[in-house]
Amino acid sequence: MRLGFIPRSLLGCLLFSLIMPAWSHELPQPDGDVMLTVSGDISNPNVGDEARFDRQMLDALPSRVIETHTPWTNGKSRYEGPLATAVLDAAGARGTWFEVRALNDFAAKIPRSDLEEYAVILAMERDGEPMPIREYGPIFVLYPFDDHPELRNETIRFRSVWQVSNIHVE
Repeated sequence: MRLGFIPRSLLGCLLFSLIMPAWSHELPQPDGDVMLTVSGDISNPNVGDEARFDRQMLDALPSRVIETHTPWTNGKSRYEGPLATAVLDAAGARGTWFEVRALNDFAAKIPRSDLEEYAVILAMERDGEPMPIREYGPIFVLYPFDDHPELRNETIRFRSVWQVSNIHVE
């Protein structure tokens, strides 16, 4: 039994459980480079009227692994990242629709019901490696396509934004 090893997902949940009570009132400021900005109808801003997250903050949120094929990649891959609902909850998002915007300004609106029903993640790793910009990173809205064949449609493909930089809560 190795006591010194804690799986990253378990470590993230432990860290989240320790810091989330503080986030219910005030979201800490990022120490590292900002990966994601959440704006709009939120109650926990940390920089002006926005909630900004660095990698460490996103890693501390409850995460999920999705093993799936996607319409854009070859073969099945293992994706990991925080649950989209956990990120929005940390920001105090009050809306029911979210405009997700990519680095190239592509944007799609996603209903909260999608995020909850399918446990959508903001994937930051593919097959154990951080996702670079040229390969759908740094953040990719990922649905569990293989678990739910009904997700293989044009609407969901449009909502599966990659190179995510901002989420605006409506």
